[in-house]
Amino acid sequence: MPKILTIVGARPQFVKAAALSRALKKYNLDEVLVHTGQHFDENMAEIFFRQMEIPKPKYNLGIHSLSHGAMTGRMLEETEKVMVAEKPSAVVVFGDTNSTLAGALAAAKLHIPVAHVEAGLRSFNMKMPEEINRILTDRISSWLFCPTETAVNNLHREGFENFDAKIENIGDVMYDVALYYSRISSNRATVFNTLERNSKPLILATLHRQENTDDLNRLRAITEALNELSNQYQIVLPLHPRTKKILERENIKLSFEPVEPVGYFDMIEFLKHCAFVVTDSGGLQKESFFFERQCLVTRDETEWTELVDLGYNHLVGAEKNKILEKATELQNSILNFAEKPYGNGNAAEKVASFLKEM
Repeated sequence: MPKILTIVGARPQFVKAAALSRALKKYNLDEVLVHTGQHFDENMAEIFFRQMEIPKPKYNLGIHSLSHGAMTGRMLEETEKVMVAEKPSAVVVFGDTNSTLAGALAAAKLHIPVAHVEAGLRSFNMKMPEEINRILTDRISSWLFCPTETAVNNLHREGFENFDAKIENIGDVMYDVALYYSRISSNRATVFNTLERNSKPLILATLHRQENTDDLNRLRAITEALNELSNQYQIVLPLHPRTKKILERENIKLSFEPVEPVGYFDMIEFLKHCAFVVTDSGGLQKESFFFERQCLVTRDETEWTELVDLGYNHLVGAEKNKILEKATELQNSILNFAEKPYGNGNAAEKVASFLKEM
C-alpha cells in the first residue's frame, strides 16, 4: 500500500487535511500526518484536529515563534528526519507557509515526489513570504494540483509545461470542506452560540498578515476603519495572538471587544450570519464566496483574482476611507453567486485518485 506523508502547520492546512485524510482513507492509502507546530496553541491548532476529526499527527515537531529563516531551516531538518524514517511514496503539502516550503524541499532533496495542493496561485508581490514559498514549492513539485483555471494559466505562463511535473485543475479542497462541515456546523459551534448579540448586523473580520501587522500605518488604518464600522455593525474579530501582542505593544485601541481565535465550525456560522467580511486572510476570502458573502480584502493584491473579477471580493488595501466607502456600497448590493470557479466539491478525491495511480 502506498504511504503518503502529509505535512501541515497552520490553520488553513488543518482544514484542507481534514478533506484529504478522508479521501486517502477511502482510496486505501496509508497516511502519515506530520504537524510542524507552526500554529501551536489550543485555539489555533488543537481545536481543529479535535473538532474536525482529523487523525492525530504521528509527529508534532513543535517548531514555532522563530524568524522565517530559522523556522524554515528547523522544519527542513526535522521533516527530513521523518521522511528518512517513514520512507513515504509521496509527500503532500498545502498552500504557501514555511511548513509548505520546508516539507517540499526536504522531500525533493530525498528524491521523494511532492504533491502541492493549491499550486499555481500568485499575488505577484515578492515582498510577501507566502509568494516566495508558493513559487519555490511549485518548482520542485511533481504534481501541481491547482484550485482554479487561473492558477493553471499562471503555471503555463511561467513555463511549467516544460518541467517534469503534472498540472491538474482539481478544484478547491476548501470547497469540499465547506460543503461537508456546513451541514453540521450549527450543532458544533460554541463561540457563535454563546456570543452576546445586539441588534446590529454582523461583520466577520480577521487581521493577521505581516504586511498589515508589521506596518503600523496600515495596522492603524485598518483598525480605525473597523472602529468606525462598529458604530453601525457588531464586529466579530477573532484576534490572532501575534496581532494581539502588537496592538497591546503599540497601544492601539479597539472600540469593540475582539474574541479569541475560533474553530472552523464557529467560522462557518459567523460566515452564514454576517453581512459581509473584512479580511487579509487568503482562505477566508474564498470561504466568504462559498457562503455567499461579499468580502473586503485589506490587501493590495490577492491570489484569488477570479473573485475580484466576478465582483464578489473587493481589494481595499489598508486605506481607511476606501474600506468605509466600499462597506457603504455593500449595504445595497445583492449578488447571485451563481458561478462555480472552484469546482464541484470533489477536489480531495481527485488528489487521492491521482496518488493511488502513481
